[in-house]
Amino acid sequence: MRTVLIGNTRTEEMVGDLTALSEQSREAAGHGAHRLLWWAREGDVLVLPTLPDEAFADYVTALTGTPRGSFTVLAPAPGRLGSGLLTPDRLADPALEDALREALHGPGEHGRTAAPTGLRITPVYPDATVADLARRLGAEAALPGWAFHAQGGSALVNSKAAFRAVAAGAGVPIARGTVVNDRGEAVRAIATLLDEGHCAIAKREFGGGGLGNEILTPAPGVEPAGAPRAVLLPDGPAIDAYVADRWPWLTEGGRHRLVVEQYHVGAVPVYAEFVVADDRVDLTGTGEMLTDPVVVGEIVPASARLTGEATAELTAVGRHLCEAYRALGYRGTISADAYVTVRGEIRFCEANGRITGSTHLHTAMAGRLLDPAVRRRRVLLGGECAAPPFPATAAALEEAGLGFDPASGTGVVLVNAFGPLTGAVMYCVIADDVTGARARQAELVPLLAKAAS
Repeated sequence: MRTVLIGNTRTEEMVGDLTALSEQSREAAGHGAHRLLWWAREGDVLVLPTLPDEAFADYVTALTGTPRGSFTVLAPAPGRLGSGLLTPDRLADPALEDALREALHGPGEHGRTAAPTGLRITPVYPDATVADLARRLGAEAALPGWAFHAQGGSALVNSKAAFRAVAAGAGVPIARGTVVNDRGEAVRAIATLLDEGHCAIAKREFGGGGLGNEILTPAPGVEPAGAPRAVLLPDGPAIDAYVADRWPWLTEGGRHRLVVEQYHVGAVPVYAEFVVADDRVDLTGTGEMLTDPVVVGEIVPASARLTGEATAELTAVGRHLCEAYRALGYRGTISADAYVTVRGEIRFCEANGRITGSTHLHTAMAGRLLDPAVRRRRVLLGGECAAPPFPATAAALEEAGLGFDPASGTGVVLVNAFGPLTGAVMYCVIADDVTGARARQAELVPLLAKAAS
């Protein structure tokens, strides 16, 4: 089977208004799309915002075993926001369509209207723009759930507001809270929780990594986790002023709804990721998300830190949630995000219908680099840190003896670099246990920081 991998790592349904992203964020998103090289196999076609660094491509293919020249990489002409993002205008470019046809059918065959047999289209985010590209290629059947995605269904799956309705209807445990549509409702929802001494979290309908969240607290001393900041709101006038000031940001100028729910101080954020197919829901893996104060990494699997009972509940209820989305017509990857309270209760908080920042850990790092015989005995620690350009990063890693060793199934894998503006690299430490992974991380981060200075 041949696959067209599409690196649309940022869309408005994922992070909100794309014009609000800084140049550094756009560069990081473009380089983040290069992570799709870990999925590439012979005959595949990758559509990326920018062409990957040759040294990084050589590094990845050396570990995956996919011959370097056996797949095609395409980067369409820059669009309205430049080259860092695969914006809809870039995916709609007729020149890209022609290049895809030629890559799939051969030179001089860009006029063909039917897709090759056995083709599959795998985007990071299966939105209506990707569905339209599949239609123009005559490849609707190659995109699982095409009819659902073509009608904007992915927005429903990734909406934090819609999540509460789907989860509640399916009997999935969620935090106490509500979805609000105007400022008055927001004030009342926040006041209800804070007046009872609880903290609240205000969540933009669309966002990722906790960057669209704010924690609201009635008393000082609450450290934010899962949001950039905690806001002290000691009384009614403070709540009124907060909503009046932040309403445009929280709703993106009134375009979207707002979720207000109880925030559990000290909770551990976790997830269970699945692939939703026509007739089943398959577990990809579980993990614990690390925050400082927003998501900065994760530990895989969740059972490395959770009890067996908690992990089983996370997986079973997460699967049940994904079955509800399957019934709606969604097909593809879903991460069912949740947290474990200090009392040991699991509450689900959102669904992410896309290839996430965790997917590569399960399908590439564990799935392609680790032998099945040792896979269940390894812990993966994902994160990012300051680093020099990729060739120097890879060299420093090898010189220190920290690189990944396929024979032992341990060491550090460089997942991808984020470019000169960001000056960082994403890594994955693979070790026997959490303690070993932390120890290796403690060696890696200062090593690369020194190399970058």
